[in-house]
Amino acid sequence: MHAEALTVETTPIADIRQLILLLDQRQPLLWMRRNQGLAGIGTALRLEFSGPTRMADAAAAWREVVAAATVTDPLARTGTGLVAFGAFAFDSQSAQTSVLIVPEVVVGRENGECWVTRIWRTGEAPADIPLSLRPLGDEYRLSLLPGSLSPDGYRHAVSEGVRQISERKLSKVVLARDLVGHLPAESDLRRAINELALGYPDCWTYAVDGLVGSSPETLIRADHGEVNARVLAGTISRGADAEADTEAALTLATSSKDGDEHEFAVQSVLASLRPHTSHILASEVPFTVKLPNLWHLATDVEGTLSDGSTSLDLIASLHPTAAVAGTPTKTALALIRDLEPFDRGRYAGPVGWVGADGDGEWAIALRCAQVGPNGELTAYAGCGIVLNSEPERELAETRMKFRPVVEAFG
Repeated sequence: MHAEALTVETTPIADIRQLILLLDQRQPLLWMRRNQGLAGIGTALRLEFSGPTRMADAAAAWREVVAAATVTDPLARTGTGLVAFGAFAFDSQSAQTSVLIVPEVVVGRENGECWVTRIWRTGEAPADIPLSLRPLGDEYRLSLLPGSLSPDGYRHAVSEGVRQISERKLSKVVLARDLVGHLPAESDLRRAINELALGYPDCWTYAVDGLVGSSPETLIRADHGEVNARVLAGTISRGADAEADTEAALTLATSSKDGDEHEFAVQSVLASLRPHTSHILASEVPFTVKLPNLWHLATDVEGTLSDGSTSLDLIASLHPTAAVAGTPTKTALALIRDLEPFDRGRYAGPVGWVGADGDGEWAIALRCAQVGPNGELTAYAGCGIVLNSEPERELAETRMKFRPVVEAFG
């Protein structure tokens, strides 16, 4: 494969505070947290991958694209120069393609500094895309209904997962269910993205190729040789008042069921990163992270890269973590295929961006919905099932996890 030669130019601009208003209404490209991040417009290059080597293939293809590019980047900081947004299918057998998309225009914003990068095919003229803020379109309300796995079907799947864990076939499996709806043709997808960004400012709000969501879980961040990740596993609802909320956080922090589930997830991340790092550390005791609708158990991991891996190489090593698949991975994936009557698509796969130096930020695509070309919409939510999981409680947890997307579209 010979990479398309691209010309890339980054220039500083006055601060644009409303990244979401720059986006295309139907094909937004966004990576943002606390109103800082990257917004993409148009498509200069689209690369598609599938199968078991999809992430390794993307890493190799990206190296070729970078080698063939002519880049003018006086700022030379994280997020400037050549950038691609990416979203990868969860399962190697998925029918959904995995993508890297290089936009024609990228607007970046960090700590009050703002820049624009224009990207075009070498030898051609750059696309004339003005940086205009367009107001959000009319409001809409979607009803999201159970998809191919009903609440009863989910209870049954959880029971079967627990049965197989009790027979020691595996230690943990993550089981998801789906909700479906339809987005009318003229609807402005930025409206739902804006709701997610406002409601969940501490999460990564993302939009890549119709996949939109707000993820609390950093799969990996690679920046100048340093790597860090935030592992989330173990969940409880927020309390109705301050006292009940404190009680909920304490219950989660001392729950052996959630502690076990969390430890599986942390160990899977450490095992995946060790071959790439000279040293790696995890916070000694999990801490609780507060979101608007729930508490999570969290562990932060950080290390120093020792083998020149890019962020794409790292997601290939990390995915799927025990937080979204289970332990042991192969057995858990087989059980997921057996018990979930749908293709997860890009749900629980890596979503994020990569720069020319290979650095980038990737989250796990959680709290998300995939919008198809004709407005068909599928949302997903899953739970980690361990030995003492109860079907009714796990079903209630999926309802909590659906809330961000249900409210953003509803």
